[in-house]
Amino acid sequence: MKMFLISDNVDTYTGMRLAGIEGVVVHEREELEEAISSVCSNPEIAIVLLTEKFGRDFPDLINNVRMNRRVPLFVEIPDRHGTGRSKNFITDYVNQAIGLKL
Repeated sequence: MKMFLISDNVDTYTGMRLAGIEGVVVHEREELEEAISSVCSNPEIAIVLLTEKFGRDFPDLINNVRMNRRVPLFVEIPDRHGTGRSKNFITDYVNQAIGLKL
């Protein structure tokens, strides 16, 4: 099973290539749809890394793929500009999920 990167910038792509992970750089929704379609049709790819920008810009597309497909697993990662999430996003997520303040 392989990992694959779909990135919105060349820097993240280059870093992942140095780690041995193949991928593509896309900028438009149509390019993203085409990349996701290609990845989903490849049975060797088990994990797809997406830069967080795609989750922010195209949540309907990303959520639709996550909800309707079991494989591959789609994981959002921060790019070179860092994460768009708050510093305590994990603690806040747990607080919302279980209703306890940590």
